[in-house]
Amino acid sequence: MRAPSFQKRRVAQVSADPISILVLSSGGKDSIYMVDRLLRDPGWRIASLVTTINERNGRVALHGTSRELITAQTEAIGLPLSLVPLPEDCDNATYEQRLAAELEQWREQGVRHVACGDLFLTDIRQWREALFARLGFEPVFPLWQEPTAAMARDLIARGFRARLSCVDTLALDQHFLGRDLDQDLLADLPDGVDPCGENGEFHSFVHDGPIFNSPLNISTAQTVLTHNRYAMIELLLKP
Repeated sequence: MRAPSFQKRRVAQVSADPISILVLSSGGKDSIYMVDRLLRDPGWRIASLVTTINERNGRVALHGTSRELITAQTEAIGLPLSLVPLPEDCDNATYEQRLAAELEQWREQGVRHVACGDLFLTDIRQWREALFARLGFEPVFPLWQEPTAAMARDLIARGFRARLSCVDTLALDQHFLGRDLDQDLLADLPDGVDPCGENGEFHSFVHDGPIFNSPLNISTAQTVLTHNRYAMIELLLKP
């Protein structure tokens, strides 16, 4: 079941010009699945992807994906990218200030909608709704309450390839790092682990799929453990 605001606006768009929208993206499976859905919906036109990165190490928080990979991914999909640098320990006030500064250019161009890939967490959705209202945008939730088992199967069936870049070792063994999300991986997930990692069990990076002009050739390197809990594997872009 999709968010009511998404359903109502989509009906209104059937006979109208597409509405420009920004997409919050981490480069992971949920984000790219959302991009794919919006690209196939004639009611929307994606103006840009928006990704927050750690300004110290140039990586996406929790995913550990590098600026180089995020840039290569958006180029392969053929969309613009807006990067929002954030400090190491970013509070909500700083996040809002940095995001507002980056989004202002789009607001001046008449863009008024932002797509968010949240599925279940009502408190996060409410926080985003309040945040974007202050910034002059309307948030849209294309994946809201999407059944994750069906979503994971559809992602795989449609040809997307998402490599696990981070696992919470309290929920999932480290040997899952570096594997692609496929039917074998879904079968190997322990009981209680969400098929899309929606409880934070794992994060991913999408390196190929039907919306890519060409696949990204990536390899894996060293693994690091952060906060005595989160194992991240270095994903490298091959020439």
